[in-house]
Amino acid sequence: MEPRIRPYLEQVAADERRAEQRRRFARNQALGLVLLAVGVLAWWLMRTNPRWIFPPGWWRL
Repeated sequence: MEPRIRPYLEQVAADERRAEQRRRFARNQALGLVLLAVGVLAWWLMRTNPRWIFPPGWWRL
């Protein structure tokens, strides 16, 4: 990488692009973690005994 002093407007534009990339990365990372959690929950619900989730008479709380 060539170390040089960039014009102010070019530097500001680059900083704004980097900030937008960080926002997108954080959003995508959070979405990925939510999807992973949903996948784990779905897997757990499919593998567990249905009577543990919905015991007889559960609707009569």
